[in-house]
Amino acid sequence: MSRRTRILVLSLVAALGLFWVFWATVANNSGVSNKLVSYNVVDSTLATVDLAVTKDPAATAKCSLEAMNDSYAVVGYKVITIGPGGANTPDGRTMPVRAQVRTDSLAVTGVVEDCWIVQQP
Repeated sequence: MSRRTRILVLSLVAALGLFWVFWATVANNSGVSNKLVSYNVVDSTLATVDLAVTKDPAATAKCSLEAMNDSYAVVGYKVITIGPGGANTPDGRTMPVRAQVRTDSLAVTGVVEDCWIVQQP
């Protein structure tokens, strides 16, 4: 193979690789995003998690929440449903959500593990 052919083949492979990365990123877009706003450890049996969920106002999403102890072990877990809505919020898509997570022992943090769309509009 000539040097010119090798450069052409490598360029083509690199371009296909970049296209695949772009496609995989776009294809894996779940249509929902979240941001942890705050958490509060109420006592050894309860933590609250405040988050902002951005999604299509007509869609329904679910988010999994975790409360963890100081060893990063999960001591509380809950899946919440965020129904259609958000049209009355400033950007029409982002909704504030507060959820309570029951815990088996004292938590030191609350996190949003993941959010996903369960129903397309």
